[in-house]
Amino acid sequence: MPAHGDPAPAARQTLEILTHLSAQRGPVAASSIAHTLAIPRSTVYRLLGVLEAAGFVIHFPEARRYGIGLAAFEISSGFSRQEPLTRLGGPVLATLVDHLGESAHLAVLHGRDVIYLVEERAPRRPSLVTDVGVRLPSHLTASGRALLATLPKAQLRALFPDASAFAQRADHSVNSYSKLTRMLDDTRTRGYATEEEDITPGLASVAVAALDHSGWPAASIAVTFSADMPRERWQEIAGEATRAATELSRRIRGRAPSATRPEGGPAGTRPIS
Repeated sequence: MPAHGDPAPAARQTLEILTHLSAQRGPVAASSIAHTLAIPRSTVYRLLGVLEAAGFVIHFPEARRYGIGLAAFEISSGFSRQEPLTRLGGPVLATLVDHLGESAHLAVLHGRDVIYLVEERAPRRPSLVTDVGVRLPSHLTASGRALLATLPKAQLRALFPDASAFAQRADHSVNSYSKLTRMLDDTRTRGYATEEEDITPGLASVAVAALDHSGWPAASIAVTFSADMPRERWQEIAGEATRAATELSRRIRGRAPSATRPEGGPAGTRPIS
């Protein structure tokens, strides 16, 4: 039923139907949609008709079921084309770099790698290998470790099923699942990820994950600096990175970064592409 004082119940119900359909493994019956969403069946049929005519829903007459249409896919493609994380994260990163005087970058998880979307280099700081579009093994980078620490164990194990999954760049790098899980436990306890000369000699990084609305890692914000920097300064930088990640999470209507991950994983568990 429409929420009390709802100025646009049809719009809200339409979005609820699309959201529900997008979460299903296959087409579903209108009666099931009506029951699950507590929307009158007549209203569901009427809204499905409008959505079908616009291409957002496909009707499978033999099965008497409805599924997501091509127009909905085109909207998701538009989301990717507009690069929202880059647009929303860029100003956050620039503010962080101005405040700290150290270089920073924003990355996303893609399979077992991280891909860097934004790099903001501080004045008089060395160039980094984390340029835009660069891919690096997630378990070797602070950015990747921050993201991996938010995943449930089953998801993490699927990404790193055996020793061959651990690409190496340094003798002291993480090279087994047991070492990875211990390191990620420390990351969650600490509240931020670290990396010290695993990628570039003389440089270290700290990173914090920004979470989406379901608690899944949307991106990470990392700061890179000289590895000989005093450890108390690392904590100060991590605090600033956490504030930046919190701001990015707010901008994408996500959850605030947390050091704790439920064992079952965030709501709406889905694979990382």
